[in-house]
Amino acid sequence: MSKPDPALEDSTHILPEQDDDGYHKALGGRQIQMIAIGGAIGTGLFLGAGSRLQAAGPSLALVYLICGAFSFLIMRALGELVMYRPTCGSFVSYTREFLGEKAAFVAGWLSFLNWAMTGIVDITAVALYMHFWGTFASVPQWVFALLALCIVTTLNMVGVKWFGEIEFWFSLIKIVALCLFLIVGSIVLGVRMPVAGHQTGLHLIADNGGLFPHGAIACLLLVQGVVFAYSGIELIGTAAGECADVRTVLPRSINSVIWRIGLFYVLSVVLLVSLLPWTAYHAGTSPFVTFFQALGVPGIDTIMNIVVLTAALSSLNSGLYSTGRVLRAMALGGAAPAPLARMNASSVPANGILLTVAVYLVGVVLNYVVPSQVFEIVLNMAALGIISTWAFILLSQIRLRQAVRSGRIASSGFEMPGAPFTSWLTLAFLGCVVVLMMFDYPNGTSTLAGMPIVALLLMVGWKYLNPARQAAAGESEQPEIPTT
Repeated sequence: MSKPDPALEDSTHILPEQDDDGYHKALGGRQIQMIAIGGAIGTGLFLGAGSRLQAAGPSLALVYLICGAFSFLIMRALGELVMYRPTCGSFVSYTREFLGEKAAFVAGWLSFLNWAMTGIVDITAVALYMHFWGTFASVPQWVFALLALCIVTTLNMVGVKWFGEIEFWFSLIKIVALCLFLIVGSIVLGVRMPVAGHQTGLHLIADNGGLFPHGAIACLLLVQGVVFAYSGIELIGTAAGECADVRTVLPRSINSVIWRIGLFYVLSVVLLVSLLPWTAYHAGTSPFVTFFQALGVPGIDTIMNIVVLTAALSSLNSGLYSTGRVLRAMALGGAAPAPLARMNASSVPANGILLTVAVYLVGVVLNYVVPSQVFEIVLNMAALGIISTWAFILLSQIRLRQAVRSGRIASSGFEMPGAPFTSWLTLAFLGCVVVLMMFDYPNGTSTLAGMPIVALLLMVGWKYLNPARQAAAGESEQPEIPTT
């Protein structure tokens, strides 16, 4: 395994393999592959595609393709870092090594903000999906939110093997549902079977305003929403630290994501707009449900509700897993309170998980106090964490490649294609997404307006939690930097 380069010691505080002390290498190849797929497939496709088709029409396929290509490049950048040094600290550990403690502090806490806000959305989504069935209509929304949180917390506290196994089945359910649609949709299109009185075929695109029915601007404004549909792809970097055979499994898992994105996202949209006019799809209803209901398939809304419920639970499960490891890596470097570095008897960073659960409990309270407004309150706050996490991954990969070119670090053998050009191009793309958020009123603009507040909180946190202060107080658990 490659050792951190001592030449970087002057500018950074490096945490090497000690980041992973105490973890069990209990994740297998099939689990890592499913985590890679599941991270790229969520409610953004199953449920959100309806509103996006309504907003941009068939051009949604093009947006999915472009955003998917950049998401793949981000995964390849992360893959190069992981193959250099697998660690459960993932991008926080790499940011510390290549960009310094202050950058790691910002990266870690913004990631925590992302998953904390996303988790509140997820438990709210679970409650809303449960109310789909009339049997549970009288049960308060907060009860389902609390129940979902208890179940997923238990699974995360008993060991990584349980997390990996439940995530495997969550991802499998999503994939089976998409494959079922692709098979049925392809057969219907192949035999030219009419659907809801419409003759199926690509002519439905041309007959209903073409590729850009609302103009190219509507398509462009959709980019910032679609990017967030891919949030969670970075989870594979954290899971790699607990994989038994990461150097064999990871490259294959990451490389397979690009064609899966093309298959599940792009082909799905092409099929949807070729089976029904894009005007048939609406916000709040899964486009897959719309299609199967048009075919007259009984019970399809129930089946799809189970799928989106699974996607929400999968995201909640992943959020607890990720934040626990990220907070531990930060605590080991002194950028978070030292107790967050402690592990329980199952080799799980229990304190970090419980801190995240405490934030999620705020979401349960919000479901009790303002059940109809929870989504709007927290959803867009997660955007800051997603963009920053991906940006820190790319910046760390750029610094790694610079160290490789200068001969200070050996090549990982899994280089990001086209780097450093593709690295800077992807960073520019993320910058464009931030700019586009300014035009998404009121959601995106309110998120950007909140950035100064977040920046102020990070400044205050750094003042009282930075490693130098903790080391001076004798509280830092940061291990010594090894020499080679």
